[in-house]
Amino acid sequence: MITKKNIAIFLSGSGSNARKIIEHFKNHPSVKVALLVSNKPDLGANLISEEHQIPLLSITKPMLYDETIFLKSLKDYEIDFIVLAGFLLLVPQYLVKQFDHKVVNIHPALLPKFGGKGMYGHHVHEAVKASGEIESGMTIHFCNAQYDEGDIIFQAKTVIEPSDSPTDIARKVLVLEHTHYARVIESVLAIGH
Repeated sequence: MITKKNIAIFLSGSGSNARKIIEHFKNHPSVKVALLVSNKPDLGANLISEEHQIPLLSITKPMLYDETIFLKSLKDYEIDFIVLAGFLLLVPQYLVKQFDHKVVNIHPALLPKFGGKGMYGHHVHEAVKASGEIESGMTIHFCNAQYDEGDIIFQAKTVIEPSDSPTDIARKVLVLEHTHYARVIESVLAIGH
């Protein structure tokens, strides 16, 4: 019998990437989305949790940074791997250490450009547009205790037309995210660390 690896998806927003990941692993033989974690459950996590019958852990920033409470919650759900899907809080050092090379994030730009604190969502796409870049994309990377600085796993690019607005860039990058994130997670889990 195959032991399933349990994923926790952390999200702060509407959860479009979380939905794609859940759909990808819905009947997977060795991977299960076992938990959703959100610091803003009203923005999408509640709905996704109900739709897919996945437990939801609503957290505050102090809860996330309380090692004893939060690690116990993850252990209760037997979490093996953490996926950040639009999660805006900085992952604490203890969690990165406990889940070494088992926490991945997706960033809506080609790191190391346009990363760091405050660089998320529309802020990224506006900065990309303002810089005159001719391409953008998305980066999947392992997490460390800094924003957007972990080892890069995968990048995908898209061309930026001169007429593209930040909203157009966001739309193009989201297509890349939805196309690649779940597949890359699956390949990382298959390799293991």
